[in-house]
Amino acid sequence: MSSLRHQRTGQNFSTGSYPSRFPQNYQKPATNFLTRTNLILLLTLLIILGVLIPWIQVPEGFLMFNSNPNSKWRDYTLSDAAARVAQNNTLIVCAVSEAYLPFLNNLLISIARQKQHEKVLVIAEDYATLYKVNERWPGHAVLVPPALEAAAAHKFGSQGFFNFTARRPRHLLNILELGYNVMYNDVDMVWLADPFPYLQGEHDVYFMDDMAFVKPLNHSHSLPPPGKKGRPYICSCMIFMRPTNGAKLVMKKWIEELQAEPWSRAKKANDQPGFNWALMKTAGQVDLYLLPQAAFPTGGLYFRNKTWVKETKGMHVIIHNNYIVGFEKKIKRFRDYGLWLVDDHGSESPLGTL
Repeated sequence: MSSLRHQRTGQNFSTGSYPSRFPQNYQKPATNFLTRTNLILLLTLLIILGVLIPWIQVPEGFLMFNSNPNSKWRDYTLSDAAARVAQNNTLIVCAVSEAYLPFLNNLLISIARQKQHEKVLVIAEDYATLYKVNERWPGHAVLVPPALEAAAAHKFGSQGFFNFTARRPRHLLNILELGYNVMYNDVDMVWLADPFPYLQGEHDVYFMDDMAFVKPLNHSHSLPPPGKKGRPYICSCMIFMRPTNGAKLVMKKWIEELQAEPWSRAKKANDQPGFNWALMKTAGQVDLYLLPQAAFPTGGLYFRNKTWVKETKGMHVIIHNNYIVGFEKKIKRFRDYGLWLVDDHGSESPLGTL
């Protein structure tokens, strides 16, 4: 017994002599997901998803990149916007940067009082304006790239002001090419009556004089003769055009004039001289119509000639707050004449009170 116990205790249980379940040259296989079969299956799945996803209605907000309700307006085109907003094949257009949103709201209140606001299309010159207008009034603002840098109100004569206004004829030409009638308004204007009854006949381009001297009530509707600078003095603030070859020719010529006379520190150009040169150089090929002064007076007449205002009372249709420079000065003058409507009538705007 003792000898048996001694033998057991002395046995060698080293791994070399211990029987193994696996051969000595066996290696445990590594797990490899990226086999040829798995890669083919993955590629097939991606192809199927690529085909099906565009047809699947994903609930808004389900995916993180859909959480911004404004993102859809980045892909909103001028063609889309015009088709959505136009009435009777006509658009009322104004170009706006964020600093001028209060003026836009003031203009919209006056247009809404004439029941014409639903055909207003705002061309936003920055994304802040695009988002804010469409948030409150979906579909009524569009941005035509590239967006301008959002900044404070540009002073008349500055390069920023030129860059802003120089885009105008291109916007208008694009709308004409889409086949729409278009009325352009600067945002520092106010409607006192409906202007559409004054767009008589089938002329190509309608516009208003920017001269402050008084014309007779039965004045000519032809393009005025050139002034001291060799061109007429028509305001580019209010234009109505039909989608005719003549109107398109004027816009193309306006674009050419602006390219030929860009802004410089010496000249400090703006878009209006180019418009006047374009009208004068195309006058023989285009049917032009000067609107009546009593209905469409320049600010240099309406705000500076009280006698004339009394004599023409009841005839005024659109008032332009020009012949004054400065954002706050324009607001003050509108207030002084009871034309700053946003103070007490903001709820009448389709944008509400900003």
